[in-house]
Amino acid sequence: MEEIITYVEMTAPGDLVPSGPVDGVALEGIDASSPWIRPLCVEIGAAHGWRSVTRDDDGWAEWLADPRRRFWLVRAGPEVAGFVATRRGEGGDAQITTFGLRPSFIGRGLGGYALTLAVGEAWRLDDAVTRVWLRTSNLDHPAALTNYRRRGFRVYRTEVEPAR
Repeated sequence: MEEIITYVEMTAPGDLVPSGPVDGVALEGIDASSPWIRPLCVEIGAAHGWRSVTRDDDGWAEWLADPRRRFWLVRAGPEVAGFVATRRGEGGDAQITTFGLRPSFIGRGLGGYALTLAVGEAWRLDDAVTRVWLRTSNLDHPAALTNYRRRGFRVYRTEVEPAR
C-alpha cells in the first residue's frame, strides 16, 4: 500500500479552532530524560507504521538530544492518555512532530481537545513562531486528518511514497 503524506499548517494563532474542553484532560511538560517517551511513541505508533517504532538506541539518543524539541504527556485525570512532541524549526516554523493517543484512549472524545492544547503549546514555543505545521498520512488513525482540519489546519502539500 502506498503512503499518502499530507502536510498541514496554520499561519496565525487565530487560525486555531479550539475543541471544547474535556474534564481532566491536560498536557504535562516532561523533559527528554522521561522514561515515558520511548514506550509511548512505540505503543501509539505501532498500528500506524511510525518510524519511532523501529528507531534504534542511537536514533533515539539523537532524536531526544535535539534542544529544539519539547515534550508533553497527554493526561486524562491521573492516567497517561497520549504524547506530544514539538520542534522549533528555522525561521518562524514550529512543527508538531508527534501527536497521538494510546489505543485505549482512542474513541473517547479526547483527541480534539488534546490537539487544541498541543497547538497552543506549539504557538508558545517562542515569540517568533509564525507557522505551526505537521504531517500525517493515510497510515495514521482514520480520524487524524479530520481532527487537524477541524482545528483549523490547512493542507499545503501532499506526497505519495511507494509501499515500504
